[in-house]
Amino acid sequence: MDFGTILGLLSGIGIIFLGILRQDGDLGWFMNINSIIIVFGGTIAAAMVNYPLKNIIGLFSVLKNVFTSEEHDYQGIIGEIVEKGEKARKNGVLSLEADLPSIESTFLRNGIELAINERDSSRLRNYLNLELSNIQKRHRMGQEIFFYLGSYAPAFGMLGTVMGLIVMMNNFSGGNSADVSSMDFDVAQKFAQLLGGMGLALITTFYGVLLSNLVFLPIGGKLTRKSQEEMMLKSIVVEGIISIHSKEHPLLMREKLMTFVPQSSRQDD
Repeated sequence: MDFGTILGLLSGIGIIFLGILRQDGDLGWFMNINSIIIVFGGTIAAAMVNYPLKNIIGLFSVLKNVFTSEEHDYQGIIGEIVEKGEKARKNGVLSLEADLPSIESTFLRNGIELAINERDSSRLRNYLNLELSNIQKRHRMGQEIFFYLGSYAPAFGMLGTVMGLIVMMNNFSGGNSADVSSMDFDVAQKFAQLLGGMGLALITTFYGVLLSNLVFLPIGGKLTRKSQEEMMLKSIVVEGIISIHSKEHPLLMREKLMTFVPQSSRQDD
């Protein structure tokens, strides 16, 4: 569980509520079902126009990655690759076939299997890079949808505000173009209704900005960061498999792979 994501969302909502209460506001003023339907429903509808339905439905599985925490063991995967490289250097790459069932990483296992069956290093690299590219494209789709949702939400918030203002003005004028001088109403009362209606109309803008900047855009950013970390790990695996295939010296292999590892994840010697 990624507690940072949960804590960030709860903190953001809490800060907004605190700001409302400290200004002697009423939380009930900010609860409006129609505004939620316009902003959230309109944003999802626009995304459905822009993307295939299966991609929108797939967002629920993508959201799972946002709330799960995964620590990438760079040192562990490099150690495993170096171990396999040492064995391949002594006994040949074909000797790794017996180790395939014990390899936990699916990407590493499939890559070594490719290395066993492919003699040409350049073709092997092309296969592995193609797999990396396809994984990255799948990741980008989820990120892109959330970034687009972040741009749609404020627009639908503004649309809801304009709709509210149109309705409010028509109600204020009585819904027709009759002569205002002939209308019998209390100016103070009507002005109070006007201000109240304007505040209600602005709630949709509030929801749009809130969803965009606290939910959609941060989730897109979180997915991007997680994807970068995963692609870094898989890049290490690709270079490691190529080194195993080329029967590089284990020490040189380790030093080369360690250049991919972020400084914060390196163990001090």
